[in-house]
Amino acid sequence: MKLTPLAIKFLASALLGSALFNAMPVAASTTSSPYFEAEDIFALEYASDVQISPDGSKIVYVRASNDIMTDSTRTSLWLLDVKTGQQLPLFADNFNYSQPRWSPDGKKLAFISNVSGSRQIHLHYLAGNKTAQLSRLAQSPANLSWSPDGTQLALTMNVAASEADVKQRVKKVKKPEGAKWSESAVVLDRARYQADGQGFLKPQFRQIFVLPVTGGSARQLTSGDFHYGSDLSFTPDSKALVFSANLDAEWEFQPRDSNLYRLDLASNELTALTTIAGDESAPVFSPDGKQLAFLWQSNALVPYSNSKLKILNLSNNSISDVAADFDRSIAAADWQSNSSFVVQYDDHGQRKLATLTTKDKLTELTGSLGGVSQPQPYLSGSFSLSDNGVIAYTHGTSQRPSDVAVLQKGKSTVLTALNEDLLGHKKLAQVHEINYKSSFDGEDIQGWYMTPPDFDPAKKYPLLLEIHGGPHLAYGAQWSAEMQRYAKEGYVVLYDNHRGSSSYGERFALLLQNKYSSPEDYADHDSGVNAMLALGFIDENNLFIGGGSAGGIAAAYAIGLTNRYKAAAVIKPVINWLSKVLTGDSYLYQTFYQFPGVPWEHVDHYWQRSPLSLVGNVQTPTILITGEQDRRTPISESEQFYQALQIRRVDTALVRIPGSPHGISNTPSRMIEKVEYMLAWFEKYRTPSK
Repeated sequence: MKLTPLAIKFLASALLGSALFNAMPVAASTTSSPYFEAEDIFALEYASDVQISPDGSKIVYVRASNDIMTDSTRTSLWLLDVKTGQQLPLFADNFNYSQPRWSPDGKKLAFISNVSGSRQIHLHYLAGNKTAQLSRLAQSPANLSWSPDGTQLALTMNVAASEADVKQRVKKVKKPEGAKWSESAVVLDRARYQADGQGFLKPQFRQIFVLPVTGGSARQLTSGDFHYGSDLSFTPDSKALVFSANLDAEWEFQPRDSNLYRLDLASNELTALTTIAGDESAPVFSPDGKQLAFLWQSNALVPYSNSKLKILNLSNNSISDVAADFDRSIAAADWQSNSSFVVQYDDHGQRKLATLTTKDKLTELTGSLGGVSQPQPYLSGSFSLSDNGVIAYTHGTSQRPSDVAVLQKGKSTVLTALNEDLLGHKKLAQVHEINYKSSFDGEDIQGWYMTPPDFDPAKKYPLLLEIHGGPHLAYGAQWSAEMQRYAKEGYVVLYDNHRGSSSYGERFALLLQNKYSSPEDYADHDSGVNAMLALGFIDENNLFIGGGSAGGIAAAYAIGLTNRYKAAAVIKPVINWLSKVLTGDSYLYQTFYQFPGVPWEHVDHYWQRSPLSLVGNVQTPTILITGEQDRRTPISESEQFYQALQIRRVDTALVRIPGSPHGISNTPSRMIEKVEYMLAWFEKYRTPSK
């Protein structure tokens, strides 16, 4: 098997005993390889946030592309003509553009850009091709929403709150002019004090503002130590805003509770529209303004529940369910008429669009949403609906990242080919579906495997089992830059939607309740490996395992149960649940929804779920990769496993990603680096196939 130059360098470094830490990132290549190479990751593009104009004639979308010189992803705005498919750049330069939103008359476009040096709201007039900066805000705006009369924009922005009580009480000592003192202490006094990617949270809260589109100052509508909703919706008369919020004094301890509120813009009167136990969000008015649809999720102490569609009748405040027995989670809904919706949901490893009537009739439109998730093949994608029923959406396949597609009169048309210049001439790994039963209880498991370019079924190939995160997420037959790289280097890649995965209904998702991780979900993976061996082209002496986040937990747990894998890649894992839930940023949720209760009252249960409890069995050579600023699965978790394996004399390496949060593939070079470290580690233990 031919190694990449970078893998050779890493492997040589490992064999010389240097623990793999001195390798340099791969450089961009000007050669045109017929295969998907590491440097090709820099050339990938994808579409997101597709927004169709009210009359259905045009689409504006965010086009993301990677910059090899700055190791970042740039976002630009492009305009598409639905009828001709012709597109042109609206804003494509060295700045970033996001959240394009059409005015109700379709003549203007609001968006956010950092062209002025900070993220501000801008307004583009299409007919005159003129652009104005509307805001000069102290913080970054978000969640733009037009008023129906087209006169103002609603937005959210973080606003500083009062400092911690103890800090206000501390005696202040005046610093002499010119003195250089140590940096002041940081004081934390809230239950939610940290977040991955943000670090320790500043004392600030998300507030709602309105901004005139003719220019002027943004007016703050809300205040207090609460986060007001990110899902803003104007009333049809433009006189009030409806949004989701949890305004209870104990809101920090209620991660699945919020109500819908109506805020009158003239009087600032706040009225609760719903008081249901659970989480109400995403309000949207019917075309006639008489009904308010919204999504609802139960606050039951379980790790997964479907998101349901409900309707508030504004004439009598009664609430009714739509498709109450539909055993899938509705992620988004928009009115198609006063009695029907277009809804988005995940089903059996596909992200789908369908029409859904208030009489519960569901009609599938397409199952091809996707392509926005770049590193792994997670289900992804979104849509928007015009006033006359034309739908724009992100279209993804296993062979391409997301393009822009349109659905009208029952027919889908893909309007862009953003990666044809890069991928059109390359031999890519092919994705095949595989279905099998779990050895644990006969549960049906859906999976996929990727065969390398130039695949020959008469030959034997090493197998990489790659386990998804979540655990209540799902993979599908979607584009994955990382898995394409593994396959290009000669691995057949297996990934499955094991018990606990979403898109199969609540029963299947809850099979993992209080069993995260366990021999049960490992049986699902192990049965998949056996099903692959039965196909005849897998080398049983070259089996490898890897996964990130929940997949990292599962991989670490697996090698405590079996020695069948030649090597393992455990990426940003939880190793010790007793320590994780009191150091990570999600403990307020996990201790009550994914576990029976607090760890000091359930020590045995937490320990049983922890891969560290099985470390005495581990013989599999293991590489760990985690971001140093990860607050979801803190790097202290990886360090515990690393030290334990070192004590046991199991070959191991710990790769620390400087400055990185949980998303260690958040820049192109880091995605490349993660893949190449894994490949180098596997190649160290891979033996020639017979």
